[in-house]
Amino acid sequence: MSQDDNEDDKNGSRVNGRSLLVWVILIALVALLVNYSAPSAGHVQKMGVAQVLSLAKEGKLKTLNVKPDPAAGSDSWYQVDGELLVQKETSADDKTRFTAAGRLTEKEFEALRASVPKENFKESPAQTGLTLFLYNVLPTLLVSGVVLFMMYRFLKSSQKGAMQFAKSRARLNSTDRETTTFKDVAGCDEAKEEVKEIVDFLREPKRFTKMGASIPKGILMVGPPGTGKTLLARAVAGEAKVPFLSISGSDFVEMFVGVGAARVRDTFDQARKLAPCIIFIDEIDAVGRQRGAGLGGGNDEREQTLNSLLVEMDGFDGQAGVIVIAATNRADVLDAALLRPGRFDRQVFVDLPDLRGREAVLAVHAKRFQLAPSVDLQRIARITTGMSGADLANLLNEAALHAGRRNRDKVEMCDVEEARDKIAHGRERRKGIDQDDLRKTAYHEAGHALVQAVLDDGTLPVHKVTIIPRGRALGMAMFMPTKDSYGSSKTWLTRFICTAMAGRVGERVITGDISSGAAQDIKQATRMARQMVCDWGMSDLGPISYNENTDTVFLGREISRTQGHSDETARRIDVAVAQIITEQFALAEKIITEHAEAHRKIAEALLEHETLDGVHIMEILKTGAIQTPIVGSPVANPVREAAPAGPTPEAGTQSAPSPA
Repeated sequence: MSQDDNEDDKNGSRVNGRSLLVWVILIALVALLVNYSAPSAGHVQKMGVAQVLSLAKEGKLKTLNVKPDPAAGSDSWYQVDGELLVQKETSADDKTRFTAAGRLTEKEFEALRASVPKENFKESPAQTGLTLFLYNVLPTLLVSGVVLFMMYRFLKSSQKGAMQFAKSRARLNSTDRETTTFKDVAGCDEAKEEVKEIVDFLREPKRFTKMGASIPKGILMVGPPGTGKTLLARAVAGEAKVPFLSISGSDFVEMFVGVGAARVRDTFDQARKLAPCIIFIDEIDAVGRQRGAGLGGGNDEREQTLNSLLVEMDGFDGQAGVIVIAATNRADVLDAALLRPGRFDRQVFVDLPDLRGREAVLAVHAKRFQLAPSVDLQRIARITTGMSGADLANLLNEAALHAGRRNRDKVEMCDVEEARDKIAHGRERRKGIDQDDLRKTAYHEAGHALVQAVLDDGTLPVHKVTIIPRGRALGMAMFMPTKDSYGSSKTWLTRFICTAMAGRVGERVITGDISSGAAQDIKQATRMARQMVCDWGMSDLGPISYNENTDTVFLGREISRTQGHSDETARRIDVAVAQIITEQFALAEKIITEHAEAHRKIAEALLEHETLDGVHIMEILKTGAIQTPIVGSPVANPVREAAPAGPTPEAGTQSAPSPA
C-alpha cells in the first residue's frame, strides 16, 4: 500500500467520524422537536367557548391560557386551554385539562382574565410564520435531509469503490521498517551472487549507465517451493535501501476483462513515481501462463493482463531504476514472450540447499529458539536431506513445540529428531495391534533393515527401525544419507529396489504367507524400475527414452497424445521391468536366508524395544547381540489389544531419499 493510500485511509476515517457525529445531532434534533411538539400526556377535555365562560363564572378554572388564532380567518378567534379547579375529595383522575376554540368578544375575554388569579392567566402571542415553520416544516426538512445525506454518502462511496477497483493492490514495504538483508538469507549463495549486481546498480546507477549499459529489466527466480525466493527479493531491496512493491500474480486477475490490465498499468505508474524501486510479483505463473495453451483455449482477462504486462516491461526505460523481480516454481508454463531478453532477461535458479546450505539456514533460524548444547546443527543438516529453508524453519518450530509439551526449558536434540520423524513420516500412533500383526510387522521391518545394512556401501546407512505406527504405516525403516546426492547410479537404484522387496521376504519367513502390507514397497520399486527402463536407459533396450508425454492438457501445449513406441516395444518394457523386480526379489531372499539368525534377532529386539537405532542393527549383524544401551526403551512390551476391523494399512515401509 502506498503512502497516498495511507493518507486517503486516514482522511476517510476522519470524514466517517464527522458524518457519524452529524447523523447523531440531526436525529437528536428531530426527536427533540417531535417530543416538544407532541401533546402532553394525560386526559384533555374538548369544550366549547360558552362552556368555558360558564365555568369561569362559577370559579372552577385553575389556570388559563388564551392564544389568538388568525389562521382561522377571524381576529376574534381564540384557542383556550387550561386546567380545572377540583375539590379535595375528588380523585386524582378528575384533575383534567381542557381545550376549546371559538370567538370571544372583548368583554368575554376580560371575563376570562378576571376568573383566575393573575399569575395563572397567560396570554400567548398569535402563531407566526416562524412558529409554523418550526413546528410543521422543519421536522419534515430534517428527516428529508438525513435521508438525502445518507443517499449521497452511499453514492459517493460506491463511486469511490468503482474507482478503486482498478487500482493496484501492490503493498509498499517502507525502508523505515526493519529490512531484510543478505545476512538473513542462507542456503542460496550462488543466487545471492547473481543478484548482487542489481544492488550495485540501484546504489550507483551512473557507474553502469556512463558506459551505455542498462541493468536487466526483469529477473525471474525459479525454484522449488520454500527455497527463499521471496526472501531473496526482499533482501535485494533491503541491501539497496529502495522501496519494495510486492504483489501476487493472482491479484491482477479479476472476473471483469480489463481490470487486471488496469492494475498492471497502475502498479508500474506507482513504481515510476518511487524509482528507484523494485516490483516483486509472486507466483507470476498465475498471470503469465502461455496464451492459448491447453484444452479450451485461453482466458480473455488473463491474456489481456499478460499483454499489458508485456507492454509495460517492454516500454519503460531500463535506466529509470525500476526492476521487476518475479518468482515461480512453474517456469515451464510461462509464455515465451515473457521470457525473452528485454523483459525477464535472466533466470536465477534458487535450488534446495545442500549440506552446508542447510546448516547455514538452521543457524539463521536457530537465533530465535532456546537450543540446548546437545543440539548439533551439522547433524540436523545431515538428517534433513531434501528439505527447503521453509521446511527447516518448520522443523525447529515443531521441535520447540515438542519441547514445550515436555515442559523443557530448552530444545533438546531428541526433540529435533522427533520433529523430523513427525514431518517426514507422520506422528506416532499408539493404536492397538494384535500380537500376530505386531510380530509380522517386526519381521517385515527387520527384513528392510537387514538387507540395507548388508548392501550399503556407507552412503545410506540405517538410521532407525520402529514398529510404532506413523501415518498409514504400521512400522518403518529409516535411512540417513551421509552426503547429498545429485544423481543415482544403477547399482544404487537396484539396491533400493532390493531393500524394498526385503519387507515382503522377511514377512513371509515368519508367516509362510504374504499380505497387503508391502503394497507401498511394491509401488515404489515398480515405479523406480520403470523409470530405469523408460527414462534412464538402464536395461537391455538401450539408452532410449520410451516414456510418453504426460503433461496436463490444461497446462501444456498439446491436446492430443501420440504413442512413442510400438506394441512390441511396450511388451519388452514390461518384461524388462519385471526382470529387474524379480532379480532384486531373489537377491533379497538370498540375503535374508544367509543371515536368518540376525534377521530373527533384529525382529525379536523390535518386539521388545519397539525402536532400534542403526547402530544396534549393525551390532546384531556383526556380533550377534546389541552392545549399546537402548535409550527410552520400555521395560517390557505393552500388551496391545486387537485392532478393530477395517482396511489393512501398510505393514511397513522404507524411507529413503528419492533419486534425482
